[in-house]
Amino acid sequence: MSNFEVVICTYNNAAMLDGVLTSLARQKPARDGRWSCLVVNNNCTDRTAEVVQKHISAGAIPGLRSVQETRQGLTPARVCGVRSTGAQWTAFVDDDCFLEPDWIVNAMAFAGSHPEAGAFGGKVILDWEVEPPSYVRGYGYSFAEQNHGDSRRPVAFLAGAGLVVNRDALTKCGWINGPLLEDRVGKNLVSGGDVEIVLRISAAGYVLWYVPECELYHRIPQRRTSPPYLRDINRNLGVSQTLADALVYRRSSLRWKLDSFSKAANHVLKLLRLAIQGARRSRSLTDISIQASFNLGQLQGIWRIFRMPPARRNELLGRARSH
Repeated sequence: MSNFEVVICTYNNAAMLDGVLTSLARQKPARDGRWSCLVVNNNCTDRTAEVVQKHISAGAIPGLRSVQETRQGLTPARVCGVRSTGAQWTAFVDDDCFLEPDWIVNAMAFAGSHPEAGAFGGKVILDWEVEPPSYVRGYGYSFAEQNHGDSRRPVAFLAGAGLVVNRDALTKCGWINGPLLEDRVGKNLVSGGDVEIVLRISAAGYVLWYVPECELYHRIPQRRTSPPYLRDINRNLGVSQTLADALVYRRSSLRWKLDSFSKAANHVLKLLRLAIQGARRSRSLTDISIQASFNLGQLQGIWRIFRMPPARRNELLGRARSH
């Protein structure tokens, strides 16, 4: 059994997955341990199974295999991946992330020298299919861009693209048996799963590390640079931000309700200010609409938590609070 497993969760993205697996097949040999790769097929109806079988037959990727997860969504697919492997380290590599040839070697070296780390991730460089409009580059966070410089260091948060997690940390924080937030469900741009994983690992007392030598390229198709897409993803990121705030909330459920009214009022005021800026043309209408979508998502997040059954809301609030 390998000690390091690359888990790729995929849904109807066969062409891109083929390229991702090709980048894995070109990895430099790892000297300090073995690694393998697991593809989680999340109800794919395209050529995904054929693509995986092609790479299995080629034999260039160690231990490549595939499992099916019938519950739709990135969170259940990731849970399936973790439960399907006994590896100490699981690397969540998205089906649109292309690893540099030394990514595996560098990741395994860091894991070997920092066995106490809870999770780590490296540089996530955006790889545009076509040069995007200039305003799009200001929303790198929308595409999991990650660059904290050229030196290793502990960080407060990590992007989900290329996130490497320690099995002990996932077990201790309870995520394997009880994830609370959903993530991408089919083509729906809901979010929050990545946030929950890293916050809960950190709250369990583990350190999150940024490891710049683990570099990957996140392919961004042209369709994902359109204003409607950016509005949609930023609205969902606003929901995710509210859920993250709830995970680390330090007070009672009743107090959260009171605080939420104040926060909702602030978000409404921000939306009004954006509307005024739009009327005065003091900012780009596209930029204003994207920012307004984020604020709207924060309001939707508050409403989502408010409507939860009390037991569910109590389970969520403060679940990732450090003690």
